[in-house]
Amino acid sequence: MSVDLVLPCLNEAAALPWVLERLPAGVRAVVVDNGSTDGSAEVAADLGATVVRCPAKGYGAACQAGLEAAEAEVVAFMDADASLDPRQLVRVTAPVLAGSIDLMVGRRRAVSRDVWPWHLRWANAELSRRIRRRTGIRLHDLGPMRAARRTALLDLGLLDRRSGYPLETVVRAADAGWRIAEVDVDYLPRSGRSKVTGTPLGAARAVLDMSKVLAR
Repeated sequence: MSVDLVLPCLNEAAALPWVLERLPAGVRAVVVDNGSTDGSAEVAADLGATVVRCPAKGYGAACQAGLEAAEAEVVAFMDADASLDPRQLVRVTAPVLAGSIDLMVGRRRAVSRDVWPWHLRWANAELSRRIRRRTGIRLHDLGPMRAARRTALLDLGLLDRRSGYPLETVVRAADAGWRIAEVDVDYLPRSGRSKVTGTPLGAARAVLDMSKVLAR
C-alpha cells in the first residue's frame, strides 16, 4: 500500500460502510476505535480495515495511535463520519507522494450552507487567522483531511491528544520549514453530530484547546 488512511472513530458504524467502500486503490484503512459502543470496530474489521484500539479518549490520541500503527510511507487522516469523500483523497496525497509538498491539507468546501453552521464557520475563520499570525502560513481551513510522510510526522513529536492535534501538526510543521499547502475538497452532510464541534459550546472548547497549542 502506498498510503495508510487513519480514521479516528467514535460510534461511526452507520457511516463506515460508505467511507470504506470508496477508498482509492492503494489506500489501506486504519480505523482507530476510540471507545465506540455501537459496534464500529466490528463493522470496520468485517469490511477489511485494520482496526486499532485506543482507550485513551481524545481526537489527538486516536490520530497518534493510528500514526504509530501505520506502516505506509505516506499517512493521511480523515474523519470517519462520511463528511468527506475518500475518492477525493488523492487530491491530498498525490503532491506528498510526488515529493512536491510536505503537508497537504484539504480545504473544506461545503456542498450546501446547511452543512457548515455559523459556529463552525466562526471557529474555523478564527483559527485560520491565528495560524497566519503565528506561522505566516495562509491556510483557509484546518480541515480533518490531511497527508504527510509518516516518519516526518513522528519526528514532529506531537503532544496534544485532544482537538488541538491538527493545529499542532501545522504549527510544528511550519516551524520545521515544511512546505504546506491546501487543496479544495467537498464537505458533505455528516452522519450524526460532531463529538467535538457539534454545538456552539463544543466549538468554543475546540478553539480553547487550540489556543493552548498556540500558547505553548
